[in-house]
Amino acid sequence: MYKKGNTMKDLPASERPYEKCLSFGPEVLSDAELLAIILRNGVQGTPSRKLAEEILLRLGPLGGLPALKNISVDEFTEIPGIGKIKAIQLQCIGELGIRISRTKMHASVRLTSPDSIADYFMEEMRMLDHEVVKAAYFDTKGGFITSKDLSSGTVSRSVISPREFFIEALKHRAVYTVILHNHPSGDPAPSTEDLQLTLQLVRAGRLLQIPVYDHIIIGDHCYTSFQECGYMNDDCAL
Repeated sequence: MYKKGNTMKDLPASERPYEKCLSFGPEVLSDAELLAIILRNGVQGTPSRKLAEEILLRLGPLGGLPALKNISVDEFTEIPGIGKIKAIQLQCIGELGIRISRTKMHASVRLTSPDSIADYFMEEMRMLDHEVVKAAYFDTKGGFITSKDLSSGTVSRSVISPREFFIEALKHRAVYTVILHNHPSGDPAPSTEDLQLTLQLVRAGRLLQIPVYDHIIIGDHCYTSFQECGYMNDDCAL
């Protein structure tokens, strides 16, 4: 437990993040200790590790370091000792975490495995406070090529352009496509509007011979796959 006035130097050497890292490697450090090293300095009476713990508390028990990206600069600066520079650094740590995770997962994303697609985008999308629509593009063997943001705000047929969706598919020589979006509520249950958008894109893809294989809605550590639910047919209904 920290007492007012304590600093990192007051801790036993075995509990200081720098010393632990030097002796045992970064893998033994907790999330708070990793953040403490990056923050470097706390504020008067509050060591950097305690400050790091306060930051992680804002993320919640299921947040994880990648969720740092989803906290705004203004929210970070509400924490005593966090200015705009530190806030930006923290957001960048979250983005790095997401990119590292996605780089490792890229090869395992498969068209016919909705859970692999959902896992790939989960950390990026699950804690957003607004809806984002993405398109994912796949090659002839079902291997993941790339993704593209289509809109930010509200899922609607009026703001999702089939033209843009399929121009990107042609640009990347994709053979199959998947549409994804998130529900900020955390509940991935599809709406009627989600279904209408899906059918519009499915029909356009059929004409262009670039099938829309699935629509995946990202919730908070959960997802809904239209393919798994049988919603990818013209006559389907919620």
